[in-house]
Amino acid sequence: MIEIGLIADTHGMLRPAVHEALAGVAMILHAGDVCSDTILDELALIAPVQAVYGNCDAPWDPGLAAERVVAVEGVRIHVSHGHEVGRPNAARLIERYPDFDVLVYGHTHVQKVERVGSVLVVNPGAAGPRRFDLQPSVARLKVEAATVAISLVMLPD
Repeated sequence: MIEIGLIADTHGMLRPAVHEALAGVAMILHAGDVCSDTILDELALIAPVQAVYGNCDAPWDPGLAAERVVAVEGVRIHVSHGHEVGRPNAARLIERYPDFDVLVYGHTHVQKVERVGSVLVVNPGAAGPRRFDLQPSVARLKVEAATVAISLVMLPD
């Protein structure tokens, strides 16, 4: 079994509780709007990080990509910020990125876990400054024998 930390929309702020929430994960996937190189450095203290850029990040930042594709134990995971499809939702993301088992996105700041057919679509919520009266959060993705399970982890203010 491999656990992967999912985080998005830090907007230059990494809450101390993220260290505990993602402790023990094998890697961290950041779904954009990082807004500071120090965020990726601090996340790397927990586990190796792969990150994409969001609409608030510089697309030419060498530490960020437009998308990331990760294969773990037979599961294909795609990570993007979601802004590239307009208002991201499961249908739009599946249409844009077919043939993946898990789609991870951010942008909306709204925690969302949806299963559409065999595809798991996950927005871990926003881990940075509190906005829109939403509780900050991250997620943990468990991958074992080509199956996936997700848990959202709410962060204190």
